[in-house]
Amino acid sequence: MNMMGKAYDVEAICRDFPILAESVRGKRLVYLDSAGSAQKPRQVIDTIRQVYEAEYANVHRGLHFMSEQASVRYERARATTRAFLNAEYDHEIIFTKGTTEAINLVAASYGVANLGHGDEVLISFAEHHSNIVPWHLLQNRTGCVVKAVPVDEDGTIHLSDFEAMITEKTKIVAITHVSNVLGTVLPVKEIARLAHERGAVILVDGAQGVVHMPVDLRDLDVDFYAFSGHKLYGPSGIGVLFGKEALLEAMPPYQGGGGMISTVTIDGTTCADLPDKFEAGTPPIAQAIGLAAAIDYVSGVGMSAIAKHERGLLNYATQRLSAVEGLRFIGTAAGKASVVAFTMDCAHPHDISTIIDQNGVAVRAGHHCAQPLMERFDLPSTARASLGMYNTTEDIDVLVDSLEKVLEIFR
Repeated sequence: MNMMGKAYDVEAICRDFPILAESVRGKRLVYLDSAGSAQKPRQVIDTIRQVYEAEYANVHRGLHFMSEQASVRYERARATTRAFLNAEYDHEIIFTKGTTEAINLVAASYGVANLGHGDEVLISFAEHHSNIVPWHLLQNRTGCVVKAVPVDEDGTIHLSDFEAMITEKTKIVAITHVSNVLGTVLPVKEIARLAHERGAVILVDGAQGVVHMPVDLRDLDVDFYAFSGHKLYGPSGIGVLFGKEALLEAMPPYQGGGGMISTVTIDGTTCADLPDKFEAGTPPIAQAIGLAAAIDYVSGVGMSAIAKHERGLLNYATQRLSAVEGLRFIGTAAGKASVVAFTMDCAHPHDISTIIDQNGVAVRAGHHCAQPLMERFDLPSTARASLGMYNTTEDIDVLVDSLEKVLEIFR
Protein backbone atom coordinates (compact mmCIF):
# COMPACT_ATOMS: atom_id res chain seq x y z
CA MET A 1 0.00 0.00 0.00
CA ASN A 2 1.16 3.55 -0.64
CA MET A 3 0.82 6.51 1.69
CA MET A 4 -2.72 7.14 0.43
CA GLY A 5 -3.79 3.60 1.20
CA LYS A 6 -4.16 2.50 -2.42
CA ALA A 7 -2.71 -0.63 -3.98
CA TYR A 8 0.20 -0.10 -6.37
CA ASP A 9 -1.36 0.28 -9.83
CA VAL A 10 1.48 0.08 -12.33
CA GLU A 11 -0.90 0.26 -15.29
CA ALA A 12 -2.29 3.57 -14.06
CA ILE A 13 1.26 4.82 -13.47
CA CYS A 14 2.23 3.85 -17.01
CA ARG A 15 -0.69 5.87 -18.36
CA ASP A 16 0.73 8.92 -16.57
CA PHE A 17 3.89 8.73 -18.70
CA PRO A 18 2.96 9.77 -22.27
CA ILE A 19 6.18 8.53 -23.86
CA LEU A 20 5.42 4.95 -22.82
CA ALA A 21 2.58 4.94 -25.35
CA GLU A 22 5.08 5.56 -28.14
CA SER A 23 6.40 2.83 -30.41
CA VAL A 24 10.02 2.23 -31.40
CA ARG A 25 10.76 0.65 -34.76
CA GLY A 26 7.15 -0.49 -34.86
CA LYS A 27 7.31 -2.11 -31.44
CA ARG A 28 6.06 -1.05 -28.00
CA LEU A 29 8.68 0.98 -26.17
CA VAL A 30 10.23 -1.00 -23.32
CA TYR A 31 12.24 1.61 -21.47
CA LEU A 32 14.91 0.08 -19.25
CA ASP A 33 17.33 3.00 -18.94
CA SER A 34 15.90 4.95 -16.02
CA ALA A 35 19.28 5.00 -14.28
CA GLY A 36 20.51 7.04 -17.24
CA SER A 37 17.49 9.35 -17.21
CA ALA A 38 13.94 8.58 -16.18
CA GLN A 39 10.85 9.43 -18.18
CA LYS A 40 8.47 12.18 -17.05
CA PRO A 41 4.85 11.88 -15.92
CA ARG A 42 2.21 14.12 -17.44
CA GLN A 43 1.90 15.95 -14.11
CA VAL A 44 5.50 17.19 -14.42
CA ILE A 45 5.16 18.04 -18.10
CA ASP A 46 1.95 19.98 -17.47
CA THR A 47 3.50 21.86 -14.56
CA ILE A 48 6.44 23.03 -16.65
CA ARG A 49 4.15 24.01 -19.50
CA GLN A 50 1.98 26.00 -17.10
CA VAL A 51 5.01 27.87 -15.78
CA TYR A 52 6.10 28.95 -19.24
CA GLU A 53 2.62 29.65 -20.57
CA ALA A 54 1.11 31.55 -17.65
CA GLU A 55 3.46 32.12 -14.72
CA TYR A 56 7.00 32.77 -15.92
CA ALA A 57 9.22 35.61 -14.73
CA ASN A 58 12.63 35.91 -13.12
CA VAL A 59 12.70 35.34 -9.37
CA HIS A 60 13.92 37.49 -6.48
CA ARG A 61 14.47 40.43 -8.84
CA GLY A 62 11.15 42.12 -9.47
CA LEU A 63 8.36 43.78 -7.55
CA HIS A 64 5.76 43.05 -10.22
CA PHE A 65 3.09 40.39 -9.85
CA MET A 66 4.62 37.76 -12.16
CA SER A 67 8.00 37.92 -10.43
CA GLU A 68 6.40 37.67 -7.02
CA GLN A 69 4.38 34.63 -8.08
CA ALA A 70 7.37 32.93 -9.69
CA SER A 71 9.45 33.58 -6.55
CA VAL A 72 6.77 32.01 -4.38
CA ARG A 73 6.63 28.90 -6.60
CA TYR A 74 10.43 28.64 -6.70
CA GLU A 75 10.83 28.85 -2.93
CA ARG A 76 7.90 26.49 -2.45
CA ALA A 77 9.86 23.99 -4.57
CA ARG A 78 12.74 24.35 -2.14
CA ALA A 79 10.41 23.66 0.79
CA THR A 80 8.99 20.61 -1.02
CA THR A 81 12.50 19.26 -1.56
CA ARG A 82 13.47 19.84 2.07
CA ALA A 83 10.40 17.95 3.28
CA PHE A 84 11.06 15.09 0.83
CA LEU A 85 14.56 14.64 2.26
CA ASN A 86 13.55 15.46 5.86
CA ALA A 87 16.25 18.11 6.08
CA GLU A 88 15.91 20.61 8.91
CA TYR A 89 15.92 23.97 7.10
CA ASP A 90 14.83 25.15 3.66
CA HIS A 91 18.06 27.12 3.29
CA GLU A 92 20.06 23.89 3.53
CA ILE A 93 18.70 23.06 0.06
CA ILE A 94 20.82 24.53 -2.75
CA PHE A 95 19.53 24.22 -6.32
CA THR A 96 22.21 23.26 -8.85
CA LYS A 97 22.29 21.96 -12.42
CA GLY A 98 22.54 18.39 -11.18
CA THR A 99 24.49 15.97 -9.03
CA THR A 100 27.69 16.73 -10.91
CA GLU A 101 27.59 20.44 -10.18
CA ALA A 102 26.59 19.79 -6.57
CA ILE A 103 29.66 17.61 -5.96
CA ASN A 104 31.91 20.06 -7.79
CA LEU A 105 30.53 22.83 -5.57
CA VAL A 106 31.56 20.98 -2.42
CA ALA A 107 34.98 20.08 -3.81
CA ALA A 108 35.74 23.60 -5.03
CA SER A 109 34.34 25.37 -1.96
CA TYR A 110 34.61 23.17 1.13
CA GLY A 111 37.48 21.12 -0.28
CA VAL A 112 39.75 23.98 -1.28
CA ALA A 113 39.08 25.79 1.99
CA ASN A 114 39.69 22.80 4.27
CA LEU A 115 42.09 20.32 2.65
CA GLY A 116 45.82 20.58 2.20
CA HIS A 117 48.81 18.52 1.18
CA GLY A 118 48.56 14.93 2.45
CA ASP A 119 44.94 15.15 3.58
CA GLU A 120 42.79 12.34 2.24
CA VAL A 121 39.50 12.00 0.37
CA LEU A 122 38.05 8.51 0.62
CA ILE A 123 35.77 7.25 -2.15
CA SER A 124 34.92 3.74 -3.37
CA PHE A 125 35.60 1.80 -6.54
CA ALA A 126 31.86 1.92 -7.27
CA GLU A 127 31.70 5.68 -7.84
CA HIS A 128 30.34 7.45 -10.89
CA HIS A 129 32.89 9.75 -12.52
CA SER A 130 30.94 12.68 -11.06
CA ASN A 131 32.13 11.56 -7.64
CA ILE A 132 35.71 10.87 -8.73
CA VAL A 133 36.85 13.61 -11.10
CA PRO A 134 36.01 16.59 -8.80
CA TRP A 135 38.26 15.04 -6.14
CA HIS A 136 41.05 14.58 -8.68
CA LEU A 137 40.74 18.27 -9.51
CA LEU A 138 40.92 19.02 -5.79
CA GLN A 139 43.98 16.78 -5.54
CA ASN A 140 45.66 18.79 -8.30
CA ARG A 141 44.88 22.07 -6.51
CA THR A 142 45.70 21.17 -2.91
CA GLY A 143 47.95 18.13 -2.90
CA CYS A 144 45.39 16.00 -1.09
CA VAL A 145 45.27 12.26 -1.77
CA VAL A 146 42.30 10.32 -3.18
CA LYS A 147 41.91 6.76 -1.91
CA ALA A 148 39.26 4.15 -2.69
CA VAL A 149 37.51 1.39 -0.75
CA PRO A 150 37.48 -1.91 -2.70
CA VAL A 151 34.50 -3.75 -4.13
CA ASP A 152 34.03 -7.51 -3.80
CA GLU A 153 33.43 -9.79 -6.77
CA ASP A 154 29.68 -9.80 -6.08
CA GLY A 155 29.55 -6.02 -5.76
CA THR A 156 29.48 -5.86 -1.98
CA ILE A 157 31.25 -2.94 -0.28
CA HIS A 158 32.10 -3.77 3.32
CA LEU A 159 31.71 -1.42 6.27
CA SER A 160 34.84 -2.97 7.76
CA ASP A 161 36.87 -1.61 4.84
CA PHE A 162 35.64 1.90 5.58
CA GLU A 163 36.49 1.38 9.23
CA ALA A 164 40.02 0.40 8.26
CA MET A 165 40.57 3.16 5.71
CA ILE A 166 39.05 6.20 7.46
CA THR A 167 41.95 7.61 9.48
CA GLU A 168 42.93 10.89 11.10
CA LYS A 169 44.16 11.98 7.64
CA THR A 170 40.70 11.53 6.12
CA LYS A 171 38.93 14.86 5.74
CA ILE A 172 36.16 13.93 3.30
CA VAL A 173 34.36 10.63 2.70
CA ALA A 174 32.56 10.85 -0.66
CA ILE A 175 30.45 7.83 -1.55
CA THR A 176 27.52 6.79 -3.65
CA HIS A 177 24.27 5.83 -1.95
CA VAL A 178 23.43 3.30 -4.68
CA SER A 179 25.87 2.20 -7.38
CA ASN A 180 24.61 3.11 -10.85
CA VAL A 181 26.19 -0.09 -12.22
CA LEU A 182 26.06 -2.70 -9.48
CA GLY A 183 22.89 -1.54 -7.72
CA THR A 184 24.76 -2.02 -4.43
CA VAL A 185 23.25 -0.02 -1.57
CA LEU A 186 25.92 1.33 0.76
CA PRO A 187 25.40 1.50 4.55
CA VAL A 188 25.45 5.29 4.52
CA LYS A 189 24.31 5.85 8.10
CA GLU A 190 27.03 3.62 9.52
CA ILE A 191 29.70 5.11 7.25
CA ALA A 192 28.64 8.61 8.36
CA ARG A 193 29.09 7.57 11.98
CA LEU A 194 32.61 6.29 11.27
CA ALA A 195 33.52 9.46 9.38
CA HIS A 196 32.30 11.72 12.17
CA GLU A 197 34.10 9.71 14.84
CA ARG A 198 37.34 10.41 12.99
CA GLY A 199 36.60 14.09 12.32
CA ALA A 200 35.76 13.77 8.63
CA VAL A 201 32.71 15.07 6.76
CA ILE A 202 30.70 12.83 4.47
CA LEU A 203 29.19 13.61 1.07
CA VAL A 204 26.73 11.19 -0.52
CA ASP A 205 26.02 10.95 -4.24
CA GLY A 206 22.30 10.25 -4.00
CA ALA A 207 21.53 10.35 -7.73
CA GLN A 208 20.32 6.74 -7.57
CA GLY A 209 19.45 6.73 -3.87
CA VAL A 210 16.47 9.09 -3.86
CA VAL A 211 14.97 7.20 -6.80
CA HIS A 212 14.78 3.79 -5.18
CA MET A 213 14.06 4.34 -1.48
CA PRO A 214 12.89 6.86 1.11
CA VAL A 215 15.74 9.15 2.21
CA ASP A 216 15.75 10.71 5.68
CA LEU A 217 18.74 12.99 5.99
CA ARG A 218 18.31 13.65 9.68
CA ASP A 219 18.39 9.92 10.32
CA LEU A 220 21.37 9.32 8.01
CA ASP A 221 23.23 12.31 9.53
CA VAL A 222 25.28 13.00 6.40
CA ASP A 223 26.90 16.39 5.87
CA PHE A 224 26.21 16.75 2.14
CA TYR A 225 23.76 14.91 -0.11
CA ALA A 226 23.39 15.46 -3.87
CA PHE A 227 20.90 14.29 -6.47
CA SER A 228 19.56 15.12 -9.94
CA GLY A 229 15.99 15.89 -10.94
CA HIS A 230 16.07 14.02 -14.25
CA LYS A 231 16.59 10.64 -12.56
CA LEU A 232 13.69 11.30 -10.17
CA TYR A 233 11.13 11.58 -13.00
CA GLY A 234 11.68 15.35 -13.10
CA PRO A 235 13.26 17.72 -15.63
CA SER A 236 16.91 17.87 -16.59
CA GLY A 237 19.00 20.91 -15.72
CA ILE A 238 18.05 20.83 -12.03
CA GLY A 239 19.77 19.18 -9.10
CA VAL A 240 19.99 19.54 -5.36
CA LEU A 241 22.81 19.90 -2.90
CA PHE A 242 21.86 19.48 0.73
CA GLY A 243 24.43 20.76 3.17
CA LYS A 244 24.30 21.15 6.91
CA GLU A 245 23.75 24.79 7.82
CA ALA A 246 26.98 25.30 9.75
CA LEU A 247 29.09 23.90 6.91
CA LEU A 248 27.36 25.94 4.21
CA GLU A 249 27.64 29.10 6.31
CA ALA A 250 31.42 28.65 6.63
CA MET A 251 32.03 27.76 2.97
CA PRO A 252 33.13 30.42 0.46
CA PRO A 253 30.84 31.01 -2.56
CA TYR A 254 31.27 28.69 -5.51
CA GLN A 255 30.44 31.26 -8.21
CA GLY A 256 29.94 35.00 -8.28
CA GLY A 257 27.28 37.11 -9.94
CA GLY A 258 23.76 38.35 -9.56
CA GLY A 259 21.59 36.90 -6.84
CA MET A 260 24.37 35.72 -4.53
CA ILE A 261 25.34 39.16 -3.21
CA SER A 262 24.29 41.40 -0.37
CA THR A 263 26.28 44.44 -1.48
CA VAL A 264 28.79 45.12 -4.25
CA THR A 265 31.22 48.01 -4.55
CA ILE A 266 34.19 48.48 -6.82
CA ASP A 267 36.34 47.46 -3.87
CA GLY A 268 34.55 44.28 -2.80
CA THR A 269 31.51 42.07 -2.40
CA THR A 270 29.47 40.94 0.58
CA CYS A 271 27.72 37.61 0.05
CA ALA A 272 24.02 37.00 0.56
CA ASP A 273 22.68 34.65 3.19
CA LEU A 274 21.91 30.99 2.50
CA PRO A 275 20.76 29.61 0.15
CA ASP A 276 21.31 32.57 -2.22
CA LYS A 277 25.07 32.56 -1.54
CA PHE A 278 25.39 29.44 -3.70
CA GLU A 279 22.84 30.28 -6.41
CA ALA A 280 24.54 32.86 -8.59
CA GLY A 281 22.73 34.05 -11.70
CA THR A 282 19.23 33.31 -12.91
CA PRO A 283 18.34 29.93 -11.43
CA PRO A 284 16.58 27.02 -13.21
CA ILE A 285 13.14 28.36 -12.31
CA ALA A 286 10.78 26.14 -14.29
CA GLN A 287 13.04 23.14 -13.67
CA ALA A 288 12.91 23.61 -9.89
CA ILE A 289 9.13 23.90 -9.98
CA GLY A 290 9.04 20.82 -12.22
CA LEU A 291 11.23 18.95 -9.73
CA ALA A 292 8.74 19.78 -6.98
CA ALA A 293 5.97 18.34 -9.19
CA ALA A 294 8.01 15.16 -9.62
CA ILE A 295 8.56 14.92 -5.86
CA ASP A 296 4.84 15.39 -5.31
CA TYR A 297 4.16 12.64 -7.84
CA VAL A 298 6.47 10.00 -6.34
CA SER A 299 5.40 10.99 -2.83
CA GLY A 300 1.78 10.49 -3.82
CA VAL A 301 2.56 6.98 -5.03
CA GLY A 302 4.77 6.42 -1.99
CA MET A 303 8.52 5.82 -2.03
CA SER A 304 8.14 2.66 0.06
CA ALA A 305 5.54 1.36 -2.41
CA ILE A 306 7.83 2.16 -5.33
CA ALA A 307 10.71 0.37 -3.59
CA LYS A 308 8.55 -2.70 -2.98
CA HIS A 309 7.41 -2.77 -6.63
CA GLU A 310 10.99 -2.49 -7.86
CA ARG A 311 12.19 -5.26 -5.53
CA GLY A 312 9.57 -7.54 -7.01
CA LEU A 313 10.68 -6.62 -10.53
CA LEU A 314 14.32 -7.17 -9.64
CA ASN A 315 13.58 -10.64 -8.28
CA TYR A 316 11.59 -11.50 -11.40
CA ALA A 317 14.28 -10.12 -13.71
CA THR A 318 17.00 -12.03 -11.86
CA GLN A 319 15.04 -15.27 -12.22
CA ARG A 320 14.26 -14.79 -15.90
CA LEU A 321 17.69 -13.54 -16.92
CA SER A 322 19.44 -16.35 -15.05
CA ALA A 323 18.01 -18.76 -17.63
CA VAL A 324 19.61 -16.91 -20.57
CA GLU A 325 22.55 -18.95 -21.82
CA GLY A 326 25.94 -17.31 -21.28
CA LEU A 327 24.58 -14.32 -19.35
CA ARG A 328 26.65 -13.11 -16.39
CA PHE A 329 25.40 -10.65 -13.79
CA ILE A 330 27.76 -7.90 -12.68
CA GLY A 331 26.69 -7.01 -9.16
CA THR A 332 24.67 -9.41 -7.01
CA ALA A 333 25.11 -7.91 -3.55
CA ALA A 334 22.36 -8.58 -1.04
CA GLY A 335 19.72 -5.88 -0.79
CA LYS A 336 20.74 -4.24 -4.07
CA ALA A 337 18.52 -1.78 -5.94
CA SER A 338 16.83 -2.51 -9.27
CA VAL A 339 19.84 -1.96 -11.52
CA VAL A 340 20.90 -5.04 -13.51
CA ALA A 341 24.28 -4.94 -15.26
CA PHE A 342 25.23 -7.99 -17.31
CA THR A 343 27.38 -9.39 -20.06
CA MET A 344 26.86 -12.23 -22.54
CA ASP A 345 29.69 -14.49 -23.57
CA CYS A 346 28.66 -14.40 -27.23
CA ALA A 347 28.24 -10.66 -27.87
CA HIS A 348 29.67 -7.28 -26.95
CA PRO A 349 27.33 -5.10 -24.85
CA HIS A 350 27.10 -2.58 -27.70
CA ASP A 351 25.88 -5.33 -30.03
CA ILE A 352 23.41 -6.51 -27.39
CA SER A 353 21.97 -3.01 -27.04
CA THR A 354 21.75 -2.48 -30.79
CA ILE A 355 20.01 -5.78 -31.49
CA ILE A 356 17.40 -5.58 -28.72
CA ASP A 357 16.67 -1.99 -29.72
CA GLN A 358 15.15 -3.48 -32.87
CA ASN A 359 12.52 -4.97 -30.57
CA GLY A 360 11.80 -1.64 -28.86
CA VAL A 361 13.96 -2.38 -25.80
CA ALA A 362 16.10 0.47 -24.47
CA VAL A 363 19.04 -0.48 -22.26
CA ARG A 364 22.36 1.24 -21.68
CA ALA A 365 25.66 -0.21 -22.90
CA GLY A 366 29.11 1.10 -22.03
CA HIS A 367 31.21 1.86 -18.99
CA HIS A 368 28.38 3.88 -17.41
CA CYS A 369 30.76 6.67 -16.36
CA ALA A 370 32.41 4.17 -14.01
CA GLN A 371 35.71 3.23 -15.65
CA PRO A 372 37.55 2.32 -12.41
CA LEU A 373 34.76 -0.13 -11.63
CA MET A 374 34.95 -1.64 -15.12
CA GLU A 375 38.71 -2.01 -14.70
CA ARG A 376 38.19 -3.73 -11.35
CA PHE A 377 35.99 -6.34 -13.07
CA ASP A 378 38.33 -6.49 -16.10
CA LEU A 379 35.53 -5.46 -18.43
CA PRO A 380 35.41 -2.82 -21.19
CA SER A 381 31.69 -2.33 -20.66
CA THR A 382 28.41 -3.98 -19.68
CA ALA A 383 24.81 -3.85 -20.72
CA ARG A 384 22.54 -2.39 -18.06
CA ALA A 385 18.79 -2.72 -17.59
CA SER A 386 17.62 -0.27 -14.94
CA LEU A 387 14.09 -0.62 -13.64
CA GLY A 388 11.77 2.18 -12.58
CA MET A 389 8.38 2.75 -11.07
CA TYR A 390 6.62 2.26 -14.42
CA ASN A 391 8.23 -1.02 -15.46
CA THR A 392 6.35 -4.32 -15.50
CA THR A 393 7.03 -8.03 -15.63
CA GLU A 394 5.96 -7.87 -19.27
CA ASP A 395 8.87 -5.51 -19.91
CA ILE A 396 11.23 -8.11 -18.45
CA ASP A 397 9.69 -10.80 -20.64
CA VAL A 398 10.30 -8.70 -23.77
CA LEU A 399 13.90 -8.12 -22.67
CA VAL A 400 14.50 -11.84 -22.21
CA ASP A 401 12.90 -12.68 -25.57
CA SER A 402 15.09 -10.04 -27.20
CA LEU A 403 18.23 -11.49 -25.63
CA GLU A 404 17.29 -14.87 -27.05
CA LYS A 405 17.46 -13.17 -30.46
CA VAL A 406 21.02 -12.09 -29.63
CA LEU A 407 21.84 -15.76 -28.96
CA GLU A 408 20.33 -16.75 -32.32
CA ILE A 409 22.48 -14.24 -34.17
CA PHE A 410 25.82 -14.78 -32.44
CA ARG A 411 25.82 -18.48 -31.58
